[in-house]
Amino acid sequence: MDVDALLQSIPPLAVYLLVCGVVGVESLGIPLPGEIVLVSAALLSSHSELAVNPAGVGIAAVIGAVIGDSIGYTIGRKFGMPLFDRLGRRFPKHFGPGHVALAERLFSRWGVRAVFFGRFIALLRILAGPLAGALKMHYPRFLAANVSGAICWAGSTTALVYYAGVAAERWLQRFSWVALVVAIVVGVIAAILLRERTSRAIAELEEEHYREAGTTPV
Repeated sequence: MDVDALLQSIPPLAVYLLVCGVVGVESLGIPLPGEIVLVSAALLSSHSELAVNPAGVGIAAVIGAVIGDSIGYTIGRKFGMPLFDRLGRRFPKHFGPGHVALAERLFSRWGVRAVFFGRFIALLRILAGPLAGALKMHYPRFLAANVSGAICWAGSTTALVYYAGVAAERWLQRFSWVALVVAIVVGVIAAILLRERTSRAIAELEEEHYREAGTTPV
């Protein structure tokens, strides 16, 4: 079975459910590659021979983001900041003191806007819901920022990738897989650069945290 036949065998509903599920679980506070799944699904929708609809991909991502963030908000509001202490001890690479401190700093600076813009930032995409709940942000304001941010993030990402894929397919009809490879490479490079910048900020905040606590990281 060649690549085209394999892609055509994937039911569109399975793609929508995968996007909704992965984005939702990531928004809940569990580190998953939600954006990568969304980009991949949007690329699939740009192939004219496939039945995957870009609108369906975007809507699935919005639903997953809103539901996941709302569940994360509920969990954070119930357990409060001690939840992040426990998570930090068990998953220091994702919920360490530096990660939480950076997210808190962004929330302090941006307020409810951190929920909106957090949809575009990997760190806040995971922490925004639970942290907003733990910080007792009013739910109506959280929900408004959550929904609007999800629509803008999912809509813009899907549209950008979809139209880029359509343009690439016109130029590379016989080698349409090249568009996927190029998009993945560019996305990986951008993600690495952003992650390095975020990691430096997290490391600085972790050093500050341990210095103030008079302890050393394990």
